[in-house]
Amino acid sequence: MQHKQPLSRRGFLRSALGSASALALSSMAPVWATPAGRHFKDAVVSGNAIDLVVAATRMQVGRQSGPAFTINGQMPGPLVRLKEGQVARLNVTNHLDVDTSVHWHGMILPYKMDGVPGLSFAGIKPGQTFNYEFDVQQSGSYWYHSHSGMQEQRGHLGPLVIDPADGDLGADRDHVILLTDWTFEDPHTIFRHLKVAEGYYNYQQRTLFDTLTDVQEKGLASTWQERSMWGQMRMSPRDLADVTGSSYTYLMNGRTPDDNWTGLFKPGEKVRLRIINGSAMSYFDFRIPGLEMTVVAADGQPVKPVTVDEFRIATAESFDVIVQPKATTAYTLFAESFDRSGFARGTLSPRPGLNAPIPPQRNIAERGMTSMGMDHSISNGMHNHGMKSQTMNHSPAMPAGKMDHGKMDHSAMKHSGKKQSDMKGSGMDHSKMEHSGHGVHESQAATSSLPVDNIEIQHTEEGHGPGAGMIAHNPVSRLDEPGIGLEDAPHRVLVYSDLQGAHAWPDDREPGRQIELHLTGNMERYMWSFDGVKFSEVTGPVHFEYGERLRLVLVNDSMMDHPIHLHGMWMELENGQSPRPRKHTISVKPSEKLSLLISADAPGRWAFHCHLLYHMEAGMFRVVEVSESGAQP
Repeated sequence: MQHKQPLSRRGFLRSALGSASALALSSMAPVWATPAGRHFKDAVVSGNAIDLVVAATRMQVGRQSGPAFTINGQMPGPLVRLKEGQVARLNVTNHLDVDTSVHWHGMILPYKMDGVPGLSFAGIKPGQTFNYEFDVQQSGSYWYHSHSGMQEQRGHLGPLVIDPADGDLGADRDHVILLTDWTFEDPHTIFRHLKVAEGYYNYQQRTLFDTLTDVQEKGLASTWQERSMWGQMRMSPRDLADVTGSSYTYLMNGRTPDDNWTGLFKPGEKVRLRIINGSAMSYFDFRIPGLEMTVVAADGQPVKPVTVDEFRIATAESFDVIVQPKATTAYTLFAESFDRSGFARGTLSPRPGLNAPIPPQRNIAERGMTSMGMDHSISNGMHNHGMKSQTMNHSPAMPAGKMDHGKMDHSAMKHSGKKQSDMKGSGMDHSKMEHSGHGVHESQAATSSLPVDNIEIQHTEEGHGPGAGMIAHNPVSRLDEPGIGLEDAPHRVLVYSDLQGAHAWPDDREPGRQIELHLTGNMERYMWSFDGVKFSEVTGPVHFEYGERLRLVLVNDSMMDHPIHLHGMWMELENGQSPRPRKHTISVKPSEKLSLLISADAPGRWAFHCHLLYHMEAGMFRVVEVSESGAQP
């Protein structure tokens, strides 16, 4: 695909965000240092740069202490606060005895500043300082973390907030809420345990009594067939999270539930809560009992307001919500792990020292055959899925493109012509679905006419190598489903189909090319991959042509949820809304297929991976290379 003039990054962002104001630079100590929220000492600043020092420190977490990686002596690290339009200068010094790095998650910047060792730079050696410098051409709630080894599991992370150029936060005050999962185990030990026995940390497995109950409710034949299918996949219907509360202590702003982090408010004022999931492996369901939330941003990007009572936040995602408590009472900030093995908790209060009731934890849910695109007519048909790269030619406005992905199979795309409501095996008619459980909003789109609904996922005999042991059948769009455990919630739960961009994005071209990637894995061997090929076996990068517009189709062949993160570029979720929401991390449910539009406006080599730390470490990682034809980035 050729253009007379390559699209520039600055052109994209200026069109979307407008001209920036005069340069400014500020930073803040961690928001959890005081319940006042924004009134505390500044982080270390040298001249016009922020200094961040990474070191190994023994930290107290709850009643125990353990080794942590701190930033400026804190875990998580200090809140770095920038302003749209400034030049950010951040000096990161390594006091560890191993290499380290800092990746600015969700930031649009030159790839050499992205902080991924081996791709954008060599890493930061012990005793060395790396000087990050880049233009800040966006605003919103983000975070930063190490991309070296498994250091973020040790606490090497922190929040990043970028104030808009006009200074309008849309609220009277704001609080950052950074959710993390802390463990006293060595991350390498955890990884080794998962490789030996994937259910090592799952203490909520089914029992004989559960099976007997199923026999009574479903009958022996149906129960036997379902158990056999789970046996073929070498996993349990309660395998929701690889590492659970049996090993994790869930933290809010670095504090345990007993420590009770507190943010203050004045009755009647609008409070912006910036909820960031900086965990290594955990999904959270976030709610504030007695207080509704209006979602105004997703992954730092503004969305049209949608009011909910609860939302699921995947690892590496962020949501900004506005709350307006009117009573002089305290409210519990409740982040429950989606496998119900624990929770993080804090308090929103009109004055220090108040507490609110902590809601009881809900029971763990089980994955059913229907929720994974299977029905009971599928018994031994554990078909393998193929991987394709397609050239699209839907209309003259969508010229053909070419692909070169190493081992990718260049087969032609076939269209089923089916709408979502016609698909079998999904267990539901999406065109008639009642949303009383998770709330329907006026802005919610009818998702029965999404582009991905007309993309038939091909099955091939060779399958996906290591991923052949976990294959989801009949993948469908699940953007209007709240996720396992929230299907029957009696209140409004945010779903991806609710999200609508607050304004149009600069590139409105139709995609000229389509790439299909499958999320694959083998739970028994704990091997994770794209298209059945783990990163250590990949022969070349995924290639994007600089300046092109493309559609990325993700198909989750596994039975686990995966938060997929693309560095350096936005992904526009095709959810039936206009404008589409922009995301840097997209959570893909089991047996789900979804599509994203990408403008390849960022030359360089970029990481593309599952943000579950141990999945990435096990091989669910690829390199996306953006360059002109035949040119090196």
